[in-house]
Amino acid sequence: MREDFNRYSRQILFQPIGEEGQERLSRGYALIVGCGAIGTTSASILARAGVGHLRIIDRDFLEESNLQRQDLFDEGDLKEGIPKAVAAEKKLQRINSHLHIEGIAADINPTNIEELAHGAHLILDCTDNFETRFLINDYSLKHRVPWIYAACLGSQGILMDILPGETPCLRCLLETTPPTASLPTCETAGILGPIAKVVGALQAAEAVKALTGHRDTLIRDLISIDLWQGTFQRLNVSGARSHQCPACRLGRYDFLNAKTGVIITSPCGTNSIQIVPTKGEKIGLEDLAKRLEKVGAVSYNPFLLRFRVKSLEMVVFPDGRTIVQGTQDQALAKDLYSKYIGM
Repeated sequence: MREDFNRYSRQILFQPIGEEGQERLSRGYALIVGCGAIGTTSASILARAGVGHLRIIDRDFLEESNLQRQDLFDEGDLKEGIPKAVAAEKKLQRINSHLHIEGIAADINPTNIEELAHGAHLILDCTDNFETRFLINDYSLKHRVPWIYAACLGSQGILMDILPGETPCLRCLLETTPPTASLPTCETAGILGPIAKVVGALQAAEAVKALTGHRDTLIRDLISIDLWQGTFQRLNVSGARSHQCPACRLGRYDFLNAKTGVIITSPCGTNSIQIVPTKGEKIGLEDLAKRLEKVGAVSYNPFLLRFRVKSLEMVVFPDGRTIVQGTQDQALAKDLYSKYIGM
């Protein structure tokens, strides 16, 4: 056994993996989109399993309420005031320093997904919104990259492997994103911490199967779990593969090709609005802070800038992405962005 594989000795003893499987894992590249409750669980398991390259993308920064279920983070991370992706990279490097781990504070969108996802062998969906999931679905189909859909809310969780050309894709099951405010969120329904661990563990197990070449063992059904009720269901969705699916059958990537305009969303579980400019221009946070300090209270670090105005807080990232906290009024948020950041 390779000397650097000693830490994986118990995993290597598991016959389906063995040394050959561990070698495959060490060459594997997994993209984790979202670093919340599911994402932190999956990332931690895959880092400990020895996946050679992990790229973690998350648009958000750490809040106290995250500590209830996001076990990569602690109170020290909260005090630092850094983005989740950056905090996750630091923690995962301490868990396994032999890996190539990247934490990228960004909102994955049609203007950057080709760059951010390039080369990944597998994509793990740990997001909180269907816009991003449909975007991942389009990218996956276009580049024939498998992805694992995962979500949880309250005490319930679902998971589904999506293998281009083999299984139904997300648009086979849902033609488009659900209407705004039509679904409960973690802010309105809450979330039981253990369900995120169960779903994250299942997702990581599927990732290990895929990255070690055991595609025949991947779950091709929809898994539905309710921990509070103690129910576990495996739903056969093979018949859901639509011959008229605009994405996997007709090759129309509507979400991937939406490259113009400003993307405005309301992140799950927050009283806030996110604004993402599609120009892809970088912002100098130090220069911006100097301009804004004449208007309101400003603080910044290399990763983000915080600015208080009209009893609201604006959090600005170097890529121009801004979260306006304290409102769900998109018009107000867009107006503040235009006045203080510029569009």
